[in-house]
Amino acid sequence: MTASTESVHAPIELAGRRVWVAGHRGMVGSALCRRLGREQCRLILAERSALDLRDQAATTAWMEQTRPDIVFIAAARVGGIVANASRPADFLYDNLMIAANIIHAAYRVGVEKLLHLGSSCIYPRDTAQPIREEQLLTGTLEATNEAYAVAKIAGLKLAESYARQYGCRFVSALPCNLYGPNDNFDPETSHVLPALIRKFHEAKTQGRPTVTIWGSGRPRREFLHVDDLADACVLVMRRYDGPMPINIGADAEISIAGLAALVAEVAGYRGRMTFDFTRPDGPPRRLLDVGRIRALGWQPSIDLRRGIEETSRHWIDHAADGRDLRGGRYRLA
Repeated sequence: MTASTESVHAPIELAGRRVWVAGHRGMVGSALCRRLGREQCRLILAERSALDLRDQAATTAWMEQTRPDIVFIAAARVGGIVANASRPADFLYDNLMIAANIIHAAYRVGVEKLLHLGSSCIYPRDTAQPIREEQLLTGTLEATNEAYAVAKIAGLKLAESYARQYGCRFVSALPCNLYGPNDNFDPETSHVLPALIRKFHEAKTQGRPTVTIWGSGRPRREFLHVDDLADACVLVMRRYDGPMPINIGADAEISIAGLAALVAEVAGYRGRMTFDFTRPDGPPRRLLDVGRIRALGWQPSIDLRRGIEETSRHWIDHAADGRDLRGGRYRLA
């Protein structure tokens, strides 16, 4: 591990600090709140109805009033391939404004440390695997989520620039595909894993003989339970101050076809799977190099099968009582 990955500051103690989780209603934000509940810190939360993070004046005023010591940026507009491709302006504008407003206000009010969360999808489409942090901006982005990726890269570079120019302790983390409680299960806008959970559950309960999977099933992806991510984020906040973003991944991959088979098995679905080759696949492979985060002593604790079982129960419990799991506008991929 190179010196650039090591902390050059004293570790952050969360006890007694005022901690703001931006986007606390989303999948990642709610997981962070659960994890931070084990710390002796004071959580500061802003409801979406009371604070539009795309509004610079409102965001700055709120932060000047509340004066958080620690900030986790888990707020973002996110969605699957269809949502990204059909609403690029929304994804680019909203995510640019959210990141820029929070990061600039954090500098103005003297936030002690800030963690900006990006995504593995901001790496080049055809880059070498596993993906090291140094490979960012070395190739062409995946076209289906280019707008989201550009916005997230801008946020990452803004945090990096404030650190370089002003000495701010602003860092960025890049997680792989995430899933878990409070995910978005909407069939048109969700990511692949929650979409599959819903598809197979509904197919079983409705007695459908086939389930159609978007794409060829050949791309390989890496999936991390959101509670494991939250644990990693707390560690990064405490101990990481490197100039590079830091990858957070499961260090294991599975094909979409293999994932679908696993979800079907967990759901108890015994029908047939077909693949819709007219739907886009996205990048053929995306696996993160997790050397930096492993060097800090972190590794995931929830394996994929167990995570799918728990997330499936979450979906079934909420679907049964009629609650809408599409989620809010500020969510993290």
